[in-house]
Amino acid sequence: MKRNICLLPFAASLLLACTGTGAQTLDAQRAAMRVAIDNAERGQFDAAATAGLRNHPLYGWLEYSALRRGIDTVDTPQALDFLKRYQGQAVADAFRAAWLPALARRQDWPTLLTNWRPSNDPGLQCAELNARLATGKADAGWIRDAQALWRSSGKSLPDACDPVFAGLAERGGLTPALRWERIDAAADAQQPGVMRAAARGLPAAELAQANDYAAFVDKPDARALNWPRTERSRRIATDGLARLARTDPDAAERQLPQYAQALALDAGQQAQVRYQIALWTVASYLPDSARRLAAVPESAYDERLHEWRAREAMARGDWPSALAAIRAMPAGQRGDSRWRWFEARLLEKTGRAAEAAPLYRAVATEPTFHGFLAADKLRQPYALCPWNPGSDAQTRAAVARDPALVRSLELFRIDRATWAAREWADALSRFDDTRRRLAVEVAGEAGWFDRAVFALKGPQEMRLYALRFPLYHDDTIRREAARNALDPAWVAAEIRAESTFNPNARSPANALGLMQVLPATGASVARRIGLSGYGGAASLYDPDTNIAIGTAYLRQLLDTYGGLPYVTIAAYNAGPTPTARWQSQRPGFDPDFWIETISYKETREYVARVLAFSVIYDWRLNGKAVPLGDRIAGRNVPASRGFACPAVKDGA
Repeated sequence: MKRNICLLPFAASLLLACTGTGAQTLDAQRAAMRVAIDNAERGQFDAAATAGLRNHPLYGWLEYSALRRGIDTVDTPQALDFLKRYQGQAVADAFRAAWLPALARRQDWPTLLTNWRPSNDPGLQCAELNARLATGKADAGWIRDAQALWRSSGKSLPDACDPVFAGLAERGGLTPALRWERIDAAADAQQPGVMRAAARGLPAAELAQANDYAAFVDKPDARALNWPRTERSRRIATDGLARLARTDPDAAERQLPQYAQALALDAGQQAQVRYQIALWTVASYLPDSARRLAAVPESAYDERLHEWRAREAMARGDWPSALAAIRAMPAGQRGDSRWRWFEARLLEKTGRAAEAAPLYRAVATEPTFHGFLAADKLRQPYALCPWNPGSDAQTRAAVARDPALVRSLELFRIDRATWAAREWADALSRFDDTRRRLAVEVAGEAGWFDRAVFALKGPQEMRLYALRFPLYHDDTIRREAARNALDPAWVAAEIRAESTFNPNARSPANALGLMQVLPATGASVARRIGLSGYGGAASLYDPDTNIAIGTAYLRQLLDTYGGLPYVTIAAYNAGPTPTARWQSQRPGFDPDFWIETISYKETREYVARVLAFSVIYDWRLNGKAVPLGDRIAGRNVPASRGFACPAVKDGA
């Protein structure tokens, strides 16, 4: 079959030949547009060579790339022409966000004000305030706006805000009271640097006190014992001790009584500190966890600490205390399937099995990790109620033709995820619920599967399992799973949890591809299994290669951890060192209690998520599932658990 040269990488001269006819489809022009944008970002935009792309939906982004490269030299007529041609499109907003700071840097204040649009970006807000200041428009309204920005956060603001606040001070708009307002907010945000910056301009005595406050928040010291007994002193002492508790809960506990006495901290302020002391102790299951949790008044408990109190008792095997901790949770939290499951389990552990039965029955109606566990307990089918809303072909076609959606999908296809998300948000801002669901379908057909994760909402849409749990590369998944004696549903679940089936996924830690394999791991596993043709990190973007390496690595971990999938999943996410710690801390624990007492929130939820996804992928692959209890324990049994819709409530 003759190869189409226009689909291959090429130089600029060849680009013209490939795109000059204007008759190619988007598929045929995709490679050309990718190269053109890459070149534009390197400062090599050639309008003549890209003439054949002028009617392409992404031509605005190509122009944007060239303009963004030289944003500080873009002249006003050129910028205004661009904004006019792309008015109402996401690319115009992206360009404006880059151009306005450039106008501020060259102090073209009139043009900035003319083209200003309201923004939540503090840097852009300060640019607009600077423009009004420089053009003589620092009126009473300007002072109010500048003061509102000053009050808006206790955290650091961009350097562009410094001239605004200097102008505000010159006009008498930064009173000592207003400075103290920001100092207080910065103390609550535990930002001592911001406290010091806000204090500049205070009278000398107040400045010294403010700097002393900042020093305490940075590192508590005994000078605070001689502070004036004011509400501000108490507030800042509380903030400083709470900050200390995050890094050294022992020191915070030792120091709290002396500051409480010297400054007369009230019960609520002491409770704030004790809350942090307990939280940062129990998060590592340190020996004093139970005592410090008990020292926190019930009135200071929130859902986070309620959970940790239950986990801490579970980690010690103190089943009565764990049950009491769950029953002390607010009703909404206690009603979650996780805590109803553990309430039932703890009732059984404390000899009250009859009370556990109705809880198991209620939890088993939910398609969650703990709901599936409850169904196993009752030996009944898993609850799954797929929803098929149907669609009008004409409406679906109109959604697929939406210009913003077309641009979004093309940007996704050329790996411009940030721009794609801008266009996606623009499209969805005009869609009703039906069109939003249809957009998710269209995105899924284009391989952009995570739109189902981010755009579907509500219990009914959670039942769109085919969208939420895509299944691609299933031949490769089945082949490599069989080669490594793994359940293919588990492999699919790992891919769904790691990348949502995006072969080009890349994490901040540089994990790559479908199964998010680190390059060093990929190289090591490729050598071990003798994978021919492995060409380094870039090979991990190839689905077949990635799945081959990822499944072999799963097998390696499974062998390392005694054939226990739940421990293997934890190690896949968190690594061997914390996994070894969790194993040594809680040897012989039942798997569900072991998973729940993992100290890392991300890993704790990841293990439960992958196991639940495995059940759903069993449904997708086989129509039946390996019982979750057997899967967790690594028992090699056939898929035998069926699925049924209990019709108990919407979303089950």
